[in-house]
This record gives sequence, C-alpha cells and structure tokens, in this order.
Amino acid sequence: MTLLASLYSFIAWGVTAVIVAGIVMIVLRSLFNYMDVNPFNWSARTVRRLTDPVIMPVRAVLIGFRIDPKAAPFIAVLLIIVAGYLVVQVAGGILNTVAGIIFALTSGRIGTPVAIIGYVIFGFLGLYTLLIFIRIVFALVSMSYANPFMRFLIRSTEPLLRPLRQTIPPVGMFDISPIIAFLILWLCQTAVAATLLQKWPTRFF
Repeated sequence: MTLLASLYSFIAWGVTAVIVAGIVMIVLRSLFNYMDVNPFNWSARTVRRLTDPVIMPVRAVLIGFRIDPKAAPFIAVLLIIVAGYLVVQVAGGILNTVAGIIFALTSGRIGTPVAIIGYVIFGFLGLYTLLIFIRIVFALVSMSYANPFMRFLIRSTEPLLRPLRQTIPPVGMFDISPIIAFLILWLCQTAVAATLLQKWPTRFF
C-alpha cells in the first residue's frame, strides 16, 4: 500500500513538474514575442519548437471559431492544467482500485470477494466518468475522429451517451446528455459504496 501511495505521489509531482515547465515555456514564448526577440535566436527557436505542438492546434481552433488567435497561449495554459489534472485523476483512480483490492485480500475480513467486486466496479465507474470528461475536453478543442485516442473515447462512451442523447432533448444548442451521464455514474458509485463497500474504505490516497 505504501508503494502505491509513493507511486501516486511520484506521478502527481511528475505531472505537476511537466505542467509548470509547459507554462514557463509558453510564458517565455509570449515574452519573446512581446520583446520582438530575433526568431532565429537559439532560445527563441527552442521555445517555439517546444511549444508549437500545443500552441498551433489551439490557434487553429480559435481561428476556426473566429476568435483572436492571440488568446492561444492563455487557452494552451488552461488546457495543459486540465490535461495534467486528468492524468493525475486517471492514475489515482486506477491505483486506488488496485489498493482497494490489495486491502481486501490482505485484511482477512469476511466479505472479501464482495469487496473485491465492489472495488472493481467503483474504480470502473470513476474511470468511465473521466473518459466522458476527457471526451468533452477533446471535443471542445475540435479533436478529429481521425485521432486514435478520440476514436477510443467515442467508442467507449457512446454506449451510455447515445441512448441518453436519443432520449433527452437538447437545451437550446447544448447537449446535456453528458451531465445526465455524470449524475447516473455518480449515483451508481454511491450505490456501490453504500452496498458492496458499506464497511470498507473507498479512498486510500
């Protein structure tokens, strides 16, 4: 259990370091542009090369929506933070499920098989919630269906979202089926915690 907690802390700190480094690079790029630094300067070229994979897609999306592309660095920073948060949450959900299973197996308490099933279901519901959220984020930045990960997200989440979308009418221009899906998944997690995991912890770190 200590090993899993250490692994989670390592992932969280690692992701935080990547986020900070990404933000620093984007800030430096903005400063270089503001100060009109020679674009062929080694520092400017390095910063541009490191940040282009994030900035350029954001600029393209903003231009597509007829929004000033100068906002791309700010949007890119937000996306980096959101992406880092999602990575930590996915890793935490998986490690928490593994920790629960290990705890159930080593506790020697009555009802271990039921608890193991409960931990697996609880972890799956949490991961599925994150997949829907990640799909929404990717859709907002106009991620193409040609992207393999986007195809995976759509194929994974459509079994729940499609029936909801067909049943629940949109509110104006907004599809509220993901919100209903979040509510359903939260209720299911609550039910699992109150039944299969009634006398077991659901969070370990």
